[in-house]
Amino acid sequence: MELVKPNPANSSPQTPLSLLEKAATVFGDCPSIIYNDTTYTWSQTHRRCLQLACSLSSLGITRGDVVSIIAPNIPAMYEVHFAVPFTAAILNTINTRLDARTVSVLLQHCQSKLLFVDYLSRSLVLEAISLFPPDAEVRPLLVLITDDDQDDDAVDSDFGCTYESLVKNGDPGFKWVRPKSEWDPIVLNYTSGTTSAPKGVVHCHRGIYSMVVDTLIDWSVPKQPVYLWTLPMFHANGWCLPWGIAAAGGNNICLRKFDASIIYAQIRKHGVTHMCGAPVVLNMLSNSPDNKPLKNPVHILTAGAPPPAPVLLRTELIGFIVSHGYGLTETAGLVVSCAWKPHWNLLPAAERARLKARQGVKVGASTEVDVVDPVSGVSVRRDGSSLGEIVLRGGSVMLGYLKDPIGTRKCLSQEGWFYTGDVGVMHPDGYLEIKDRSKDVIISGGENLSSVEVESVLYTNPAINEAAVVARPDDYWGETPCAFVSFKTGLTTKPSEKEIIEYCRAKLPHYMVPKTVVFQDELPKTSTGKIQKFVLREIANSMGKSSRLSRL
Repeated sequence: MELVKPNPANSSPQTPLSLLEKAATVFGDCPSIIYNDTTYTWSQTHRRCLQLACSLSSLGITRGDVVSIIAPNIPAMYEVHFAVPFTAAILNTINTRLDARTVSVLLQHCQSKLLFVDYLSRSLVLEAISLFPPDAEVRPLLVLITDDDQDDDAVDSDFGCTYESLVKNGDPGFKWVRPKSEWDPIVLNYTSGTTSAPKGVVHCHRGIYSMVVDTLIDWSVPKQPVYLWTLPMFHANGWCLPWGIAAAGGNNICLRKFDASIIYAQIRKHGVTHMCGAPVVLNMLSNSPDNKPLKNPVHILTAGAPPPAPVLLRTELIGFIVSHGYGLTETAGLVVSCAWKPHWNLLPAAERARLKARQGVKVGASTEVDVVDPVSGVSVRRDGSSLGEIVLRGGSVMLGYLKDPIGTRKCLSQEGWFYTGDVGVMHPDGYLEIKDRSKDVIISGGENLSSVEVESVLYTNPAINEAAVVARPDDYWGETPCAFVSFKTGLTTKPSEKEIIEYCRAKLPHYMVPKTVVFQDELPKTSTGKIQKFVLREIANSMGKSSRLSRL
């Protein structure tokens, strides 16, 4: 057996890029992308990506360079997921909701060589570039992405050219550059910054490929799904589904922006079968006046924050088939999913929703998932109540943080675990459930309480649309729960702070009941729908310490 070894014939680097070639061969005449009045086939998408890659190469983009894009879910954003790494460069997708200062910091940090700019982000990017220091080592070439009804040749001096001109002038016979190793970087994604400053997460071809295959298997995606792009592609590369939908020969329905009415209209128009989104999207769909029962079921994959069981229940009653998972930017996609057991279908709807709200068990690409004491590293008891930090290991875990060896060492332990910073419990049946981010755990009178549990109760109130709970400093207890809520539209009467507190008091232990309730029209969120608790914590801190006397 010692003579049987790896050789070039069986050691080709795994990469998701080859999936586009198969899509063009097998599904060449089938629609690949629909955006407004534009429709491309898989043959056309394959050709356009090769042409764009050729033009990028002629501009000097080469192995190891970073190429960035700031754009919503439009065809260009989809195409660069293949075209940029076709040159052996590294794709960096930037959140369109960031401010100019942050965009400038990210571009300088990754030393981006070229930046594709959606026309609606033009002024944002120009301001970001103006913040570069005079002696900056690298200034990216700017390429303007115009929209369907714009003159593609109309480009001012701030931009070198337009996106479509690069596509038009490229050679469709371009031979794309394969990775030398499957460990070569393919994407650079900055974390959403819900708890701290963004960090540059680097993933390799191997990790992305394993996540693509795993997602398709775990979500049971059939051939030629109709996929609606409600999850931003700039968020963890849309959980790797730009490559995944190519593998399945599906139809990508691209949206520049959306709300509940647009989603329902697209479902009816195109026969959408699959979509993804944070729990806020589920909440939007279930509370919309358009939430009539669906003619055909739509599979929706949700993650990004623990979904309240009441929201899951309402969404499924409309006809959505909700799958729930857990992942991070650092894992390239969902590495834990709530694998459904057939006998659970016999349970009452509320109990089914409670079980589905758990994050679940590891998927195939994950080697191990555990909940451990963050100090000792010892596994916590599998009792559904002992809190610990969620740790992971597997093929899709990042290579590390760009230019941050200390941060990389801090979360990638010598024992071979990725420490997520998320707090959870392990149930007796082996299913994981997130209880909070470590920074979101509230310590009141020495008791650790989960803001997620309090939020789940708040979401059962029929008047509440959104809810988030953070710590407020307290002169006696140290910290107490402070709830931020928004109400559903169309209410004739709205509950008072006292009524919300009494509602929670009837359903929660006394120490978990919010001592303060703040009403807002809408809670602050990241681009992917995660509520920005660090913003709410700042508000709670600015309110000062709550007084014990006021609650006696």
